[in-house]
Parts: sequence; C-alpha cells; structure tokens
Amino acid sequence: MKKIKIGVLGAYRGTSMINYCKRSDNAKVVAICDKSPDAIEAQKQHAEGLDITFYDNFEDFIKHDMDAVVLANYAHQHAPFAIRAMHEGKHVFSEVLPVQTMKEAVELIEAVEQTGMVYAYGENYCYMPCTAEMTKLYAENKIGELEYAECEYVHNGETIWPSITYGEKDHWRNNMYSTFYCTHSLGPVIHASKLRPVSVIGIESTKNARRERVGARGGSFGIEMVTLENGAIVKSIHGGLYRNSIWYSLYGSKGRMESGRPNCPDGAIEYIYVSADEFDGEYANRNAESYNPTRPLDENAEGFGHAGSDFYSMYHFIEYLRGNKHADVIDVYEAMDMFLPGMFAFRSILNGSTPMDIPNLRDPAEREKWRNDVACTDPEVAGDQLLPTRKGGTPDIPDAVYDRQLQLWLQDKNSDSGYHAMATTQGSKK
Repeated sequence: MKKIKIGVLGAYRGTSMINYCKRSDNAKVVAICDKSPDAIEAQKQHAEGLDITFYDNFEDFIKHDMDAVVLANYAHQHAPFAIRAMHEGKHVFSEVLPVQTMKEAVELIEAVEQTGMVYAYGENYCYMPCTAEMTKLYAENKIGELEYAECEYVHNGETIWPSITYGEKDHWRNNMYSTFYCTHSLGPVIHASKLRPVSVIGIESTKNARRERVGARGGSFGIEMVTLENGAIVKSIHGGLYRNSIWYSLYGSKGRMESGRPNCPDGAIEYIYVSADEFDGEYANRNAESYNPTRPLDENAEGFGHAGSDFYSMYHFIEYLRGNKHADVIDVYEAMDMFLPGMFAFRSILNGSTPMDIPNLRDPAEREKWRNDVACTDPEVAGDQLLPTRKGGTPDIPDAVYDRQLQLWLQDKNSDSGYHAMATTQGSKK
C-alpha cells in the first residue's frame, strides 16, 4: 500500500510526528507549517534530504497534496484547524486538547459526521506501557467492571515555563484554568473502561504562589470527581504540585491494577501491578502480579517521548487510515469524554463546587443547547462569556513578571542545552 502523506502544523511539537514518518514505512511527511521562522529553519535542517515543502501560513499549507494533517499547534486552537482540514478533505490527528469551548465541540463533532473524514485524538498517555496494558487487561475482564479509579498528571512546570510560554503575557498556558489540561490524567481511565462520564464535581487549590511567580493566572492544581455512566467514580488530579507524578489506579468488581509511583524502584510508569480474582467474591490468597509490559513494536518506538507513546499514537492513526479497523484510535466522541469533565469541573468550581451534568454530545438534540456556548478563559474567543481564570477571579500580575520570563526564554533559546534546542529534536509539547 502507498505511504500516507502527512502535513504537520506546528514544527516544535510536530517533531515527534515527523520522526515517526522518517522511521516508518507506512507514512511520509510532505509539508510542514509554522508561523515561526526559527522553527521552520530548525526543521529544514532536521529534515535534510527529505522531500518536504515548508509553509508559514495555513491557507497555502492546507491546499498541499496530502492525506492527513497533524495538528501540533497551540493547545487551545486545535478545533478550528481540525474543522477546516476535514472540510478540505484531510484526515486529522489532533494533539491535546480537542476543543476550547462547547461551540467548538459541537462543530467539531458535526464536521466529522458531515465529511466522513477520520478524526483521531492524540492522547498519548493512553499508549504508554502501563496504560496500554490496562486497556488490554480491562478488555479481557481481568479486574471485572470498573468501580473506582484514581489518576494523576502532576507537572511542576516552573523551571521550564519561560521556554513553553516565551514570555508572552497572553500565552494560552497563562490563561489556562486549573482543570483545563485534564486528558493526560482522565484519558487512560476513559480509554480503558470505555465508560462515558455523566457528572463531575470540581475542586481547586488556592495555594497559587508558584503560578503567580511565572505569570500563570489559573489555579495551581485542580481535582475532578467524575461519575461514570455505570456509577463508577474517578478522582483525577493534575496541575502544578511541587513534585511531578504520573499514576493510574483502577479498582474493579474482582480486583485492582495500577501503575508504579514515581519513586518506585521498578521504573514507575513503565511498571504495572495487578491483584485480581478469577470471579467476584472468590477472595483468593494469591500473590499480586508485577511486571514491565511490552508492546509488539517497542523496538520501533525506542527513543520516542512519553515512554514510546508518541510513536504508538501515530502508528495507530496511520494504520487506521490504511484500512486496519482494529487500530487503537481515539475518535471524536471519546475525545469529548476525556475533555468535558475538566471543562465542567471548572464550571462546578465557579459555582461553589456543585455537581454539574456532562452533556452527551453523541445526541444531536443535546448539542443544540450548547451551539452558541463560547464560555472560556480566552478573551479572543469568549467575548461577553469570558470566565475568570480561577474561582477568586483573574489575578492582576505585574508586567515585570512577563519581562523576566521573556529574558529567561531568550537565554534558553540561545543555549545549545536549553529546552528550545531539546524541542527541536524531541518534539516537546508547545
């Protein structure tokens, strides 16, 4: 079969997808688009010897002869480009996050339904060794039906904040609310269980000194208490606690499985621990299983970020486009199941942490209620529906903070060992 022709929007984070195409025999990058001349120049050097056309604007880029577009641009701007790409006849692989508003969610789903193009959500944390194993084991009924889960994506970004916001006062990360970036934590639980979230309660930290030091206006971290359609409850936490943590634990009707904690000597997220019975009520006295899961293409995934998951998320997308309907892709409806709990958790926070129903956007009638809802923390999108960035209101942070971040960014940009240099080779998230 022919190679799938890929265009990449977003040259820094897009590096991971470009590297996939360089190694694979089923896809090739034919076009790269970015507004930054520095990013384009870096990719030209990285892509030396490859037949790639470079663009500095989306309008020319989207007309290029290609089968699919990888959206690796800013996290709050994926939906408009995804919708446009699908209406131009291009399949879409969207990086995190899928949408910013309910209006975008409605329009994105309808674009998928109207065009028939493939939309795949690139929640790479679903493809890490332990989370991929959890999805497999849950499908095999290893722990029975999900009753409770906990998930964490805790990332103290203070030291790298200059290099992921560039000192821009209105960078999306500086306007991000505490439960916005929720799918790294919730995603793997939703993907493993295939259960739809139906309601959520949001809780937000008021200890925000580290956030304000770097110019971030949102709460330091947020918690979602999510009820799933079968009555199971999920506790999700993410944000800027002092030490990083990625961790998942799923309790079923006949057992439990979880990943290793960050300080675990076995290798943290790459390990899995399973304690389960053969049937509900057995209560057998057997030893728990612990092991480092392997995946069929781990040799190919070596060197890719996020424990090789950057490789696997792209691999499944390409395989699906090539006709493998068993490829493990996250469609637009599941993407909403991963994201909407965070959106409505924040609305819960602003309403005194009261429970909020999560709309089922698979239902066209339900969509109509939200078609004109643009409530968010982005002034350019929200208009008179603008939300505060935290429950106490949007803080006023002095311009000197952003000036300092800009200076730190420029120092890093000119450093061979800086985050900017790493991003060019490793595809770090922007």
